[in-house]
Amino acid sequence: MKPLHYDKNRLCPSLIQESTAKCFFGDRCRFLHDVGRYLETKPADLGPRCVLFETFGRCPYGVTCRFAGAHLGPEGQNLVQEELAARWAHPLPVRNGLDKSLQQQLRKRKIRFERAEQALCQLSKDQPPGPTPVAAVPKVPVAEGAPGQNDCDAQQDPAGPGADTPPSSPGRTCGPLTDEDIVRLRPCEKKKLDIGGKLYLAPLTTCGNLPFRRICKRFGADVTCGEMAVCTNLLQGQMSEWALLKRHQCEDIFGVQLEGAFPDTMTKCAELLSRTIEVDFVDINVGCPIDLVYRKGGGCALMNRTTKFQQIVRGMSQVLDVPLTVKIRTGVQERVNLAHRLLPGLRDWGAALVTLHGRSREQRYTKLADWQYIKQCVKAASPMPLFGNGDILSYEDANLAMQTGVAGIMIARGALLKPWLFTEIKEQRHWDISSSERLDILQDFTNYGLEHWGSDTQGVEKTRRFLLEWLSFLCRYVPVGLLERLPQRINERPPYYLGRDYLETLMASPKATDWIRISEMLLGPVPSNFIFLPKHKANAYK
Repeated sequence: MKPLHYDKNRLCPSLIQESTAKCFFGDRCRFLHDVGRYLETKPADLGPRCVLFETFGRCPYGVTCRFAGAHLGPEGQNLVQEELAARWAHPLPVRNGLDKSLQQQLRKRKIRFERAEQALCQLSKDQPPGPTPVAAVPKVPVAEGAPGQNDCDAQQDPAGPGADTPPSSPGRTCGPLTDEDIVRLRPCEKKKLDIGGKLYLAPLTTCGNLPFRRICKRFGADVTCGEMAVCTNLLQGQMSEWALLKRHQCEDIFGVQLEGAFPDTMTKCAELLSRTIEVDFVDINVGCPIDLVYRKGGGCALMNRTTKFQQIVRGMSQVLDVPLTVKIRTGVQERVNLAHRLLPGLRDWGAALVTLHGRSREQRYTKLADWQYIKQCVKAASPMPLFGNGDILSYEDANLAMQTGVAGIMIARGALLKPWLFTEIKEQRHWDISSSERLDILQDFTNYGLEHWGSDTQGVEKTRRFLLEWLSFLCRYVPVGLLERLPQRINERPPYYLGRDYLETLMASPKATDWIRISEMLLGPVPSNFIFLPKHKANAYK
């Protein structure tokens, strides 16, 4: 949450770097232009060191930085370490930002989606009327593009030669033929997603932010994915939604996850991302259980909307130049499994990989993941690789999961409870990590957060908020040295216990007031009237 005084006494951006600069908006500007007055109301510095200044050679937040004393000269000028700053000029450590000109084009709806429109045109012609049963979804031809033919007339089924294809007929066109149509990659020419046996960090909403992913990469995560992004918000150029697509340079295998309910918006969004950002794959979220998404027909609801689901996968697969993956659950209702019926279709529609979370939407987190069902689904998905997800909290859990025949495992809440789980799995050991080591991890997260969200008041409080969200999960970890039996189970509520030192006891507290105390060790005192409530219920034990 923003401090109440933040917007009221905000310094004009033109004066942040140079106090004598002129404001472009003049008298129309709604921000403060008196640096002295701003400094009177600005909270005290939180510490003598600025992580941005020490890391990049300059702090873009200047006088507004909450660690400004580290880089302000005697006359209030913002100091720069020229050699260090030049070293970080290229390449940028974070990619996939939203360009201002692109944002304006999106807001004015001036972007044309030729490939998406052609794909949608073909899908609408090939889709048979009426609802399609889940068990027998007909194969829909995928647009390939061929010299001398329009995309809506030249079709080839990915199942191979001899498959039924609609005859091309003159007059059925969807726009002019272009070089892009002719040169388009065929599915067999796309870059393959070879991540079999690798550890995949799940796209965790809220907690799976870029600073947290950097922590997990340090401990051995092989594949990372951005938080769920809503396709309609991306198409509208919302800066907050595009921020979810950002990729740090340490993320060598990185994907983004999209959520949407309709083929047109999802296919257009896929084409937009294919043009503008650098990713190794795009994932469709068909596992989100929350009501806001489900009632609009997205997330888990797509498992019951097979026609729309099919069109989304086919359309996105046609316009993407990178592999398309899908994340699903066992089904919507607790005792009605759908995944095994959908997997053969997903393979034929163009998905390169599917991740199966071993719970239904109704279950949420009330029961353990059904790995026996995941084992059955491996055969249904073959030869398409299937990743399994659910309740991995130790290397023993990971070993048992791999025995089901899955191509790899995705780790979600286990990474939130202990991000060093990736190291434990790779080294096949339990790590009795000390409270001071865990505090160092939180300090690193804080530094990464200040780099990512900023070191001004708004950035500090945003970093604090995401730190507290993570602490609401981290408190569930029980130190290995205190366990009567190994390993810890993800659904078991540990009894209240005294740690081996004060900090270990504090980190085990389920109270938000204690999480706030930990945040104050790293980010200074919270603003007045500060309240924190965890955003998600996924940290429940039930």
